[in-house]
Amino acid sequence: MMKIQKIFQYAYFVFAILFIYDGITKWTDNRTGAYTSLGLAALAIFMFFFRKRFSKKFEDRNNK
Repeated sequence: MMKIQKIFQYAYFVFAILFIYDGITKWTDNRTGAYTSLGLAALAIFMFFFRKRFSKKFEDRNNK
């Protein structure tokens, strides 16, 4: 179960990188689309750290 959660945790990080790349490539042609992609990248980075912190708390609780 924890292994699956770690995979999804890092999937958020991979999606953040893809959205950043997409935002950079759209920057000159379509600023609105670039802002959307960069916003989604920020959300994915937030979710990565949120999931990481949550799983750490869950592990600590199970170890006690």
